[in-house]
Amino acid sequence: MALLKVSNIETYYGPVMAIKGVSLEVQPGQIAAILGANGAGKTTILKTISGVMEPQKGDVRFRDESVAHVEPHEIVRRGISHVPEGREVFHDLTVRENLMLGSYLRRDRSGIQRDLESVYGYFPVLRERGRQRAGSLSGGEQQMLAIARALMARPALLLMDEPSLGLSPLLVREIFGIIKRINEEQSTAILMVEQNARMALSLAHYGYILELGRIVMADTCANLMENEDVKEFYLGIKEQSVRDAKRWRRKKKWR
Repeated sequence: MALLKVSNIETYYGPVMAIKGVSLEVQPGQIAAILGANGAGKTTILKTISGVMEPQKGDVRFRDESVAHVEPHEIVRRGISHVPEGREVFHDLTVRENLMLGSYLRRDRSGIQRDLESVYGYFPVLRERGRQRAGSLSGGEQQMLAIARALMARPALLLMDEPSLGLSPLLVREIFGIIKRINEEQSTAILMVEQNARMALSLAHYGYILELGRIVMADTCANLMENEDVKEFYLGIKEQSVRDAKRWRRKKKWR
């Protein structure tokens, strides 16, 4: 049974339909990626799942229960955490205060302390910056804090919106490495929206291609990376370039 099942949802900004009959699934322990151009509706999908926006049509089911019209805080309580685009940490609060806000719905003090130590294990810099105001952190450190804060709710499903946005290539590799560890070590399912298609497809198990509010392609990431349209439009590889590269490798092999 799918952990998350989105069925034919339509969500509007005023009179404008942002997503049009979108359906997707995330299996337990799976990383799924949504790829698409700016304005395709990727962020709207995550906001609809997390309850920030309500679908006008369709359904969102988590653990086989509808959450389509449930308040965001209750969705967090049920096991979905959202790492929004742009981090959105509480700038005037300390790093530790931001982390503790992630656990505000929990009452298991010993469990909260264990999870705090766990996120420090993934992001040691946050322990060092514990008393520092979040607004004074670097962009990469704020992204780490946003992910760690979401983990403090102990989610079964983590929604991540553009985790690589504005980060250096080195930090992007570090963040994606930590995301992989979280998935493997905690069996946390992840639904990720990401502009860096190559990184997303190399990390995720299953992918969805979104265009103008509709899913136009869905397959395993291994298959998507071999799809010629995906290569050209999302990975920047044209078929002629692929043929030239293969020809070059053959020539080099026989020298």
